[in-house]
Amino acid sequence: MLQAIGHILPIALAVAISSVPIMATIVILLSPRRGASAAPFLIGWVLGMVMLVVITTLSAQAVPTPRSDRQPATAVGIAEIAVGAALIVIAIVSWRRARRNPVDGMPAWLGKLTSIGPWSAFGLGAALNIRPKEILLAIAAGLAVRGAGLTVTESVIAIVVYTVIGASTVAVPVIATLVDAKGMQPRLLSMQEWLGRNNRVVTSLILLLVGVFIIGSGIARL
Repeated sequence: MLQAIGHILPIALAVAISSVPIMATIVILLSPRRGASAAPFLIGWVLGMVMLVVITTLSAQAVPTPRSDRQPATAVGIAEIAVGAALIVIAIVSWRRARRNPVDGMPAWLGKLTSIGPWSAFGLGAALNIRPKEILLAIAAGLAVRGAGLTVTESVIAIVVYTVIGASTVAVPVIATLVDAKGMQPRLLSMQEWLGRNNRVVTSLILLLVGVFIIGSGIARL
């Protein structure tokens, strides 16, 4: 199980550093309706993440693994290499777009979140998990669980670890702001400004590193 968690940690960190949900969280927390929308957004984000990683973990059970620990998990390794390569492609495309079309500030659609209601916030939080990056990362987590041959209980623990780490960068600001909105406002504004300038570069770099890590994991299984 420790081996699986070791594989899952960098994947979960890549989910945690995903800029879009963090930026959406900041906009909602700076809006007048944060009291009604922040918690539903967090709940939707967490539930969506759990459902996605559970689905990918169950689907990964269809990938054949060797009956003996001494034999290489070739199918799992090939699948991980494919996922890692896809993440690297996304990272390169995102980097090239950032170089060609530098953007200073938040995406325009985030401005609409200042008046978002609780049900819409819940739906948005869940829907943000259905993006290529998030899906590929969840698949990588499912393959890590499959490759380690975990029991049901161990798989649940691995999924909990993945979810807690992946959701932390949304959960912590939401909880902290609901407790002390006035004290968090300067921090949120500072974070918003920094992400507006650097979110594409940071996302590209993280995806590149995690993609290389997953490819390395896949090669090690061959």
